[in-house]
Amino acid sequence: MRDNPGMSADPFSDILQFTNAESLVTGGFTAGGSWAIRFPAPDKIKFFAVVKGHCWVSIKGVTDPIRFETGDVGLLAAQRSFVLASHPRVAPVDAMSIFSGAGKKTAILGDGRDFAHIGGHVLLDAVSGRLLADVLPPWIHVPAASPHATTFRWLLDQLVAERASDQPGSQLASAQLAQLLFIQILRAHLKTADLMPAGWLRALGDPRIAPALRLMHGDPARAWHLEELARACAMSRTTFAFHFRKVAGVPPLTYLTEWRMRLAERALREETAPVALVGRSLGYTSESAFSNAFKRVTGHSPRTFRRTTQASGNGLLRPTADP
Repeated sequence: MRDNPGMSADPFSDILQFTNAESLVTGGFTAGGSWAIRFPAPDKIKFFAVVKGHCWVSIKGVTDPIRFETGDVGLLAAQRSFVLASHPRVAPVDAMSIFSGAGKKTAILGDGRDFAHIGGHVLLDAVSGRLLADVLPPWIHVPAASPHATTFRWLLDQLVAERASDQPGSQLASAQLAQLLFIQILRAHLKTADLMPAGWLRALGDPRIAPALRLMHGDPARAWHLEELARACAMSRTTFAFHFRKVAGVPPLTYLTEWRMRLAERALREETAPVALVGRSLGYTSESAFSNAFKRVTGHSPRTFRRTTQASGNGLLRPTADP
């Protein structure tokens, strides 16, 4: 068993690590003149950025096209096809006809002088990744004029430089920069927490309950009391309980139990420690108490869950090379 199943007192980092979120730049293109490309619905979270010029983005299910300027970044979490174009009225060509060919990751449309784009995927664990994938909105647009603009500009400049270089370690450097880009997109999204539906993602963006979340993530095995958590947030017990449920969608101690069960799922999948030891590491004094809580939250007993997930295998869902 891990010595510290809660990992840290940083809930945001905890969840990214728990889901094995990993970002990769997989392609890009440059364009000039009139152009338009239709991309198929991605089967993974897709991100892209405009590094030069501007374009229009038309997403299936979204009424109006969206103008992207230099430095704008988009994240598409829904399985929807979309079109990138110099103008919304240009007839698109299919992306596969442009990027077809073994290992082809870049393309040039026209003279390639007006526009430059990079894109990639976010890989998530096949099982635990649903924790993140299920709460993201279908579409996130972070304009270059946002408060995060300086960081985005630097990251994009570095990504372009690394992809153009043949220096040792450029592949790893690009992956690390893409990971930072994904984190910055989520941080920008968290600034709009008041507009999100209730859930853990909205809770992470609410500074009023942040102290309680840090306590629970820092020591999930502890038998936290509502009074302690409320005191850490400088609220009364009643006010804290009401506000936490409003933003997180569940009461504080229910959130704690659900996070414990997420950690238990990971331990049962990845480790060979006895079920009783897994339960003890998360604060349960008996195997039966842990098993009852696990089944109540997940619908399966710990032993059944371990047998099923280990038999089916684990791993990341990885993309093929595309733009």
